[in-house]
Amino acid sequence: MTSSPGRILTTHVGSLPRPQDVTRLLLRRAAGEAVDPAAFEAAVSAGVMDAVARQKKAGIDIPSDGEMSKISYATYVAERLTGFSGDSPRRVPSDLLEVPRYMKRLAESGGTPTLTRPCCTGAIHVRTTEPLEADLKRFQAALTANGYTRGFMNAAAPGVISLFQPNRYYKDDDAYLEALSKAMTVEYRRIVESGFQLQIDSPDLAVGRHTMYADLSEDEFLRRLGGHVAALNAALDGIPQDRVRLHVCWGNYEGPHTHDIPLARILPTVLQIRAGAISFEAANPRHAHEWSVFRDIELPDDRVILPGVLDSSTNFVEHPDLVAERLCRFAGVVGRDRVIASSDCGFATVADWNTVDPDIVWMKLESMAEGARRASKILWKH
Repeated sequence: MTSSPGRILTTHVGSLPRPQDVTRLLLRRAAGEAVDPAAFEAAVSAGVMDAVARQKKAGIDIPSDGEMSKISYATYVAERLTGFSGDSPRRVPSDLLEVPRYMKRLAESGGTPTLTRPCCTGAIHVRTTEPLEADLKRFQAALTANGYTRGFMNAAAPGVISLFQPNRYYKDDDAYLEALSKAMTVEYRRIVESGFQLQIDSPDLAVGRHTMYADLSEDEFLRRLGGHVAALNAALDGIPQDRVRLHVCWGNYEGPHTHDIPLARILPTVLQIRAGAISFEAANPRHAHEWSVFRDIELPDDRVILPGVLDSSTNFVEHPDLVAERLCRFAGVVGRDRVIASSDCGFATVADWNTVDPDIVWMKLESMAEGARRASKILWKH
């Protein structure tokens, strides 16, 4: 998984704004209402086709299906696996707890998602692979129709599932992670077998510090991450490393982020995961300075990075020259062939929650593509 000769490639983190008809159907299904399967298939298929076509037009080299069929990037597993029911309170990030007035305003303005977060209340097993197979089929059709030869598909890490859907059944969290690992490996393998790059979404490796494990010290948190890494690596066993990309982030919300654990602290742990590419936030004001971490921590020769050069929580459209500057900075540290332009996080991590206006999402992606072209001219002296 490397940049093509003579050019910086472009991608993003995965989720894209769903059309209104798709969002309505997803919300109805999540509420337990009956939804006509034919109507759902028609709407989601059209949504995937349009999302891939718009990615092509925007200049994205490695597209996704936009996570079109999923209510959210982590809780979608409740319909594919057994063992989930009910709801659970949202784990509020520590930084927001320190600013209750802003937290209240954020919630009242729709700045935080309100989706149901079921608990693990029974044994975890694969319930059905039909939704996955439908995703694979739709995505391949859209790629072929738009002249793409490659794309990536998202799947939740065991750790992020445990973050959003807490354990109420297994004897401890390690047993829960092990069960999730065994179940999710089925999805991981099918995505790769179908010819797509597998993106593992694992924000738990960063945002978990100030949500799931807010009561731990940084050292205790890093030790606890050992279980998350072991569970994920077990699920990835046998899958070629160069077919896997890993996304890590500190939470896709506009807030102080003053409790975010530094990238330098988690990167050695992150690099233990069997993923050929690492996606991380590098554009927002809390993490834009951390490009310098790669001067001090040597990136293994078999890894590439997908730094975020677009902030996914603001409606500012980054100037192409700023995008190029960010890409050249990373290329100057790790090498131009080991950098792929990306976004900080997804643009619609929950179906009905768009911090960035849908129209502005495409403007941002177009600006990133232009910035990658400008960076390529600089780096390869075109």
